[in-house]
Amino acid sequence: MTISPTANPDLSAALERAVNNKTKPLGSLGVLETLAKQIGLIQGTTALSIVEPAILVFAGDHGVVAEGVSAYPQDVTWQMVENFLAEGAAINVFAKQMGCALHVVDAGVNHDFGPRGGLHDRKVAHGTRNFAQEPAMTAEQCAIALEHGKALAAGLPGNVLGFGEMGIGNTTAAAALMHRLTGIPAAQCVGAGTGLSAGGVLHKQRVIEAAAEKHAGTTAPLEALAAFGGFEIAMMAGAMLKAAELRKVLLIDGFIVTSALLVAARLQPAILDYCVFAHCSDESGHKLMLENLGARPLLNLGLRLGEGTGSALALPLLHAAVNFVNQMATFESAQVSEKSE
Repeated sequence: MTISPTANPDLSAALERAVNNKTKPLGSLGVLETLAKQIGLIQGTTALSIVEPAILVFAGDHGVVAEGVSAYPQDVTWQMVENFLAEGAAINVFAKQMGCALHVVDAGVNHDFGPRGGLHDRKVAHGTRNFAQEPAMTAEQCAIALEHGKALAAGLPGNVLGFGEMGIGNTTAAAALMHRLTGIPAAQCVGAGTGLSAGGVLHKQRVIEAAAEKHAGTTAPLEALAAFGGFEIAMMAGAMLKAAELRKVLLIDGFIVTSALLVAARLQPAILDYCVFAHCSDESGHKLMLENLGARPLLNLGLRLGEGTGSALALPLLHAAVNFVNQMATFESAQVSEKSE
């Protein structure tokens, strides 16, 4: 799989003309103008569109919770999946409000749901192993998760795909991946997650530091993913890679979703051309991770829920960017005088 960069000088110039010829002062729509041009380059046209947007929420459990790194018990993962299926979670509310399809994926939850309407069963195993003691997954399991993610992304219609996750312990996995792939000290990668005390955050940091030393040889992206990541993180990375290959707009949520992108971007740097960063999470470390990727988030709402909630809340801004290009009058059509030289 090779992801092509979106750079296209002729199309860039055409998009610039289309944006600048609208009845407004140059640059006055700010980030929306940048967003419109990015969407145009992704879609390869000045006739922008948002067709059947969807959000994939991947759920998985983590063996590292045995180290006491979460304020909540592991059972919350499967209980929240049930909540998604019952349409009772924040992401259900926001996705419905935004007219966005929602798909829930069991990537590796430590629970047997049985056949369920609305649930994509792609379980690799009943949670990862404890990466404080051994690699979280085998290379084969990691490869299977990536392929499941690719297949899910390929099977969805539409041209906008958002990402979300659920998994008790997954901020620990994400922080460990961030530490390994960016070289940023663990203390700056670790946050409160589900609500740890200052002492709990310090303990989590120490668990990650010890695990990083234990797995010191795992420096390549897929090696690091197998050593520290969750099945939901690996599956997200696969889905992102395929969605970008299919030239979809990728809506990137918070800390854990961005850690999956960090892996994907180390494998295929051009994927960043396709990414719209929904928000900067309140989870400590997310800002630094975004900076490492050269990302400019659309929103900063103090969110740290996950589930893809930031992706859903950013979707209206994509609609606004597309609609002003398609629907605003030009100076000529509205017979409005342009700026004097």
